[in-house]
Amino acid sequence: MSIEEKIKKLEEMNARAELGGGEARIERQHAAGKLTARERIELLFDPGTFVEIDKFVVHRCADFGMDATKIPGDGVVTGYGKIDGRRIFVFSQDFTVFGGSLGGAFAEKVCKIMDLAAKAGAPVVGLNDGAGARIQEGVVGLAGYGDVFLRNVLASGVIPQISAIMGPCAGGAVYSPAMTDFIIMVKNTSNMMITGPDVIKTVTHEDVTAEELGGAVAHASKSGVADFAADGEEQCIQIIRNLLSFIPQNNLEDPPFAPSEDPVDRMEPALRTLVPENPNKPYDIKELIRLVVDDGNFFEVGSLYGKNLVVGFARFGGRSTGIVANQPAHLAGVLDIDASKKGGRFVRFCDAFNIPIVTFVDVPGFLPGVAQEHGGIIKHGAKLLYAFCEATVPRVTLITRKAYGGAYVVMSSKHTRADISLAYPTAELAVMGPDGAVNIVFRNELKNASDPEARRAELESNYRENFANPYKAAELGYIDDVIRPEETRPRIIGALELLANKRDDNPPKKHGNIPL
Repeated sequence: MSIEEKIKKLEEMNARAELGGGEARIERQHAAGKLTARERIELLFDPGTFVEIDKFVVHRCADFGMDATKIPGDGVVTGYGKIDGRRIFVFSQDFTVFGGSLGGAFAEKVCKIMDLAAKAGAPVVGLNDGAGARIQEGVVGLAGYGDVFLRNVLASGVIPQISAIMGPCAGGAVYSPAMTDFIIMVKNTSNMMITGPDVIKTVTHEDVTAEELGGAVAHASKSGVADFAADGEEQCIQIIRNLLSFIPQNNLEDPPFAPSEDPVDRMEPALRTLVPENPNKPYDIKELIRLVVDDGNFFEVGSLYGKNLVVGFARFGGRSTGIVANQPAHLAGVLDIDASKKGGRFVRFCDAFNIPIVTFVDVPGFLPGVAQEHGGIIKHGAKLLYAFCEATVPRVTLITRKAYGGAYVVMSSKHTRADISLAYPTAELAVMGPDGAVNIVFRNELKNASDPEARRAELESNYRENFANPYKAAELGYIDDVIRPEETRPRIIGALELLANKRDDNPPKKHGNIPL
């Protein structure tokens, strides 16, 4: 065979592999409102940078007539490319080939790309659109999942792992994305579930649709499994690209620096009136965040879940930073089970990948109630506390208003190793709010007062003036400085510059035992 004939054969094999399950199945994929595995990769990477690996791999199963249906690639496209010039690895499940189901060769391809990503110290992105384990291959598929799960765990905290759910993801297939750092789902075309609606109806007699059970909105707002719910696949891909722009390649690198023309010494007069004088009046903490970060660009994570705590990424003076903030506009910014889990996981991600954390505090305490207590608020609240105590990255804390009780300690206080703690003059630091404190301390006096309400108002005012203010904490060194609101941006940037070369360590150990 001549070289020309060999090259022609190569081109034919390439064309066959790139066709996946064939034109008819590609048309069905498009009719379902979904892109193909290769179209998704083309959107994800910088043009012309994708390099495919294991393009000609086929399955090795001869049972159930499978020997006659060997398709190059075996249902998953793997390789690497560049996003904004940075190396990224990918595996993209191809639903047109055996429904994107996982068999032995499929799993080996995914494991190879994950191993290469770990060796190269680069993020790995999984584009999931598959029907689970390939039934025809029996236990081989289950073993393949186990091999993938192991790599998810070993790579955790070493390289960033991002999962996009762009179709069905059921049974054992859900556990690999669940162990990655971020999950993006697509509304109306993707779902995640352990068991489907039919099984649930048989076992529990509950009627539920796949979208209601495991759709993007359900997991982004109710279970917290998904961090983002995209309106379409193009938006899903853009979310991945945006997310990667804030995070480093691996745990040994710093996050990417992005210079900005936004002045580092910019004062923001609007901040002086943003936090209401009335301590019971809500305001939107995201408005404050956008006023102080570079160019007003705040990339929120988990916006539909645990809304009383806001987390996400932004930049201060070009430095990528993780932001954790109580949200007074939702449940008064209290900490509850959902907020604690959401915040704890985000803090641990930032700490694993050298991303400084800025915390905005306005918290009246933990949410009371039987449901919270029986739901385990003690253990779940401790997750956020544990995460902050464990974190060794640069940490700057700003108390904008309330910082009451144990929640004050939990929210990246000086006592949990925050490096710089600042407060507005409106800050209130105390064991509890003035109303609660007065009710307890002056109970008998109020009972015997000629005008209880007037006396209560007087006592609350005295409490707020003498105890619930930032100056007592500043006297004790728990607050490093009380600042004017308008100077928030330059003070935070100055603190992050100061801490740029921070080095801190935890005691030597195999690992801690976070309250799961």
